[in-house]
Amino acid sequence: MKKETKGFTKAEFSWMLYDLTTNGYATIILAAIFPIYLSSVMGHNTLGLQLKGYGSAFVMLISAISCPILGVIGDSKGMKKKLWVSFVIAGALLTMSLAFTNTWEFLLAGYILSNIAYNSATLFYDSFITDIATKDRMHRVSTWGFAVGYFGGGTILLIITVILMAVMKGDPTIPVKASFILCGLWWLGFSLPMLLNAHQVHYNTKPMSEVLSSLGSQLLGTMKNIYADKALFTYVVAYFFYIDGVGTVINMATSYGTTLGLGTTSMILALLCTQLVAVPFSILFGRLATKRSAINMILFAIGVYIVICIIGFYMGYSVESSGTGMEHGLAISHATILFWTMAVLVGTVQGGIQALSRSHFGRIIPQEKSNEYFGFFNIFNRFASIIGPFLIAIITGITGQASFGILSIIILFIIGAILLMVSPKSQI
Repeated sequence: MKKETKGFTKAEFSWMLYDLTTNGYATIILAAIFPIYLSSVMGHNTLGLQLKGYGSAFVMLISAISCPILGVIGDSKGMKKKLWVSFVIAGALLTMSLAFTNTWEFLLAGYILSNIAYNSATLFYDSFITDIATKDRMHRVSTWGFAVGYFGGGTILLIITVILMAVMKGDPTIPVKASFILCGLWWLGFSLPMLLNAHQVHYNTKPMSEVLSSLGSQLLGTMKNIYADKALFTYVVAYFFYIDGVGTVINMATSYGTTLGLGTTSMILALLCTQLVAVPFSILFGRLATKRSAINMILFAIGVYIVICIIGFYMGYSVESSGTGMEHGLAISHATILFWTMAVLVGTVQGGIQALSRSHFGRIIPQEKSNEYFGFFNIFNRFASIIGPFLIAIITGITGQASFGILSIIILFIIGAILLMVSPKSQI
């Protein structure tokens, strides 16, 4: 057996650095700062949570429709990097534009458009793993990428934002808007190494005119190939469900906490804790995957997420069912402790489950069609991410209690776990 190279190639390291940008956007826009800001603009009621839920569902629907088409085009020679760069620039500029509006309509529009660009750029970034790493190195490179992203992207951006909040007086929106601009600049800056050092190795040589004319038949053929491979198909369907739960926890956490009345600073610091915990655990997941298999590690992470959802329900329900005055204050204090507990638990599995899902898929698909297959992978991802936010929005609206919305996410994890356990055994 060939001994694994300990270091990383320039292409691998440059690819890993881009995770600084994906994690930075996910932290500032999807998880920590923007959801709190949008909720404050809406008046700290359930409407902010519902709007973000509907907005996220719309983003995922558009991304699900566009990703397979972009994937086919991106598999053509020289197209992968061009498309990736286009979405990087558009996404970064749209993110910075959030700093120049105070109305919820424009904030929501900017969030939706920047998120679509973010998802499209991520499609090409993920598929580049087949170009920059060999199959035997993919788990290691993918998990280290998430670790780098958590440590550098999310942590540094959160630290900068917390410092800005501490030193800037007067208008409390100034540090928030500054974080949006910093997020966009961060995105552009850490895209440069990958732009210079990562290159498309696997591609098809068909003329673009032929690719476009046969787009429908090619997409249909890939769908048939995925369905014919029972292990691959079952894995992707399982991913459809469990990654929805993961994405919902990431995207809706601070909106949920704000709805319950938890302190903004405490929630941001708790998410900073998540970033720090995720660094070593992402690397640990990569090492254990080589000994216990990626699927077993993903199942373990799903179990932890089920526990997180139960804690989240109890946290919310205790606040919603509390009285007023001192009783409510005690419930908020208790909920804050539980939010921190959830933040630590999320940190232990969040990076690992995402990284191993990506690298496992990259190892079992044809490398010359990586964009196309990752496009379909993202269909399951994006359509799945409609369910969680939509469930929370609908159930919160019906019951008037966000805690029941959080509880409903458990079913997604359970379905995903069952499918993984009954799927044909993979040798990878």
